[in-house]
Formats: sequence, structure tokens, C-alpha cells
Amino acid sequence: MNKTVLSDGEHKLHKISKVPMILLLIVTAVAAVIFLFPVFFALISAFKSNGDILKSPMALPTSVYTQNFKDLFSQSDFLGAIKNSLILTVVSEILIVCIVPMAAYGIERRASKVTSVIYTYFLAGMMIPFHLYMFPLFKELKMFGLYGTLTGPILCYVSGAVAFGSLMYCSFLKGIPLEIEEAARIDGCNPFQVFFKVTFPLLAPCTASMVVLNGLGIWNDFLMPYLVLPSGQAKTITAEVYSFVGQYTARWDIVFAGTVISIVPALVIFICLQKYFVKGITAGAAKG
Repeated sequence: MNKTVLSDGEHKLHKISKVPMILLLIVTAVAAVIFLFPVFFALISAFKSNGDILKSPMALPTSVYTQNFKDLFSQSDFLGAIKNSLILTVVSEILIVCIVPMAAYGIERRASKVTSVIYTYFLAGMMIPFHLYMFPLFKELKMFGLYGTLTGPILCYVSGAVAFGSLMYCSFLKGIPLEIEEAARIDGCNPFQVFFKVTFPLLAPCTASMVVLNGLGIWNDFLMPYLVLPSGQAKTITAEVYSFVGQYTARWDIVFAGTVISIVPALVIFICLQKYFVKGITAGAAKG
């Protein structure tokens, strides 16, 4: 009798414990729908004429309308915008991956008052919003002759990634045993060889997270290229797409066509690095 009562109680407890999981699943599904809806709307609008978009925004396209993409390339220097976006993203990512891990390694492995002050200085930069120092930054770019060039945004992206990157890498480095590096030194490796041949390969998940986070941010950035790069010339994808939105009229068909083109590379890179991205984020959070 006692076994039957205990079994019924366990069964009821099991049903109760499944309730939070069901609620969590429902919330996740709703959040996924909210997140995917703008992408779905942009996708269906990219294959509709401007009149169809304004007439029935939520209707599915009745045919594959590709004139939007032809107008996008014929009425703007969109190829130049793609090239500028690639240059900004790739060059910035390379410099970030080369500079930030070494900075974090020096802070974490050479702990002192000086490195502690530097680390605090980096973290303090995360608390200052970009819009607060935006105009002084543009003034400084003009003073150094970097305004209107791709070099200016690249330097801004790299310096802006140092704060959060140092936090991530320092947290990840805490989980790497010092014995591995000491063994490499015993084998005759100098500090640079220890870092690049031993430590840096172990930072691959964290590096993948940095590449995804900063890459998506740079690729999708609008404000910096729009304000810094010269007018009348190709800027970046986001800024070029924005040029089709006027004060009184807008070519939404071209806007959505450019949006879909800009989404594809970012989506492919994220899918390829998703496993390492999630691993780097969770490992850094656990070790930090």
C-alpha cells in the first residue's frame, strides 16, 4: 500500500516538474517567432514590387520578382558597398584577434598593480556609451587625417573591442592550467612561442565568440560608416541601403533586397561557428 501511494506521489511530482519545462518551451517558441518574423517579412518583401509591399505588406509574393535586385545594383554602387563592408569587417577582425588575446594574456599572466589599472581602465570603457563620445571621436579623426577613410572606422572598431575582449579572454585564461605553459618553457619556448603555439590554440572557442560578436556588429554597423565615410561615394551595405529611404518617398523593395543580401553572409558565418560560439560564451561565463 505504501509503495502504491509513493508511486502515485512520484507520478504527480513528475507531472508538476514538467510544467516549468513546458512553459519554458512555450516562451522559447514565442521568442523565436518574434525574432524570426522581421527576417521572414524582409524575405517575402524582397521578391515583391514596391507597390505590392505598400498595398498588402503581409501577403506572400505571387511570383518571383527579381527587378529589386537589378535596381539595387544599377541605381547604387552596391558592389563598392559590399567591398567596403568586407574590408572593414575582415581587417578589423584580423587586428582584433591579433591584439586583444595578447593584451588579455599580459594582463592575466603578468598580474601586477599596473596591469590591474590597465584592466580596470579597459572595463571602464564599457560603461561609456558610444553616443557620448561620438562627436569628440569624429573631431579627433579629422585632426589625424583619418576622417573619410576606412582606416578611421577600423581603428575605432579595434579599440572598441578591447574592453569586452579583454574581459572574455581573461575569464577564459583562468581555466587554462599554468603547468602547460611551464612545460613549454622547460622545452625551450620563449614567451611568444608559448603564447602562439600553446596558449592561443586553446583559446579557439573564445576567439570564435569574439569573431562572431564583433563580426556581426561591424558588418551590421550603420552609424560609424554613415557619418565617417565621405558622402557621394560607396559606403557600406547598411548605409547604402539607407540611401533608398527618403523623407517623402522610399523604395522599400530595394531596401528589403539589400537587407536580404546583407543577412546571408552573417547567417552563414554564424551557422559555421555556432558550436564554438556557444562553447566560448558558456566557458567564459563559468570560468569568470
